[in-house]
Amino acid sequence: MRVTEDQLKKWMLEGLDGDASSHARLLRELVPILRGFYKRTMTDGHAIEDLVQETLIAVHTRRMSFDRTRLFKAWLFAVARYKMIDHFRRERQTCPIDDLEDLLASESFEDAANARMDVDRLLADLPDKQSLLIRKTRMEGQSVAEVAGETGFGESDVKVSVHLGLKALAARILGERR
Repeated sequence: MRVTEDQLKKWMLEGLDGDASSHARLLRELVPILRGFYKRTMTDGHAIEDLVQETLIAVHTRRMSFDRTRLFKAWLFAVARYKMIDHFRRERQTCPIDDLEDLLASESFEDAANARMDVDRLLADLPDKQSLLIRKTRMEGQSVAEVAGETGFGESDVKVSVHLGLKALAARILGERR
């Protein structure tokens, strides 16, 4: 049986409200999800198990940073992604960013409409310029040069605005509002 976004979020919220059995159930159910996430980019079984454990510890210790109004899996995969990046840094390995983006894009959320609404809400909190440029480059797939020509912004301005916008989004998802 595949655990749904709604069920995971329910266990997370119950755990945050003090229900230890719901929190324990959440952590147990996350194990196969996290293994699947890491197996998509890694082959070392020991490293995968280590990362699963590190991620479970991070979910437990950083659970208070979870925004109750957001999707749980988006928060979970952000935590997992940072754990994987830390692992690659420690091991001095590289992971092509294109592969990582494909991996993250391939994660299926139970309700794509909810995910789209969540992205729209996140982008709505950014300055209009950053939101527009992220939509055009990252969501619509236009090149920086195409977007610069279409909007009248310089290519460097487009790159910097997208970078700053994505950085702000990552901080927001992780609860580190700046």
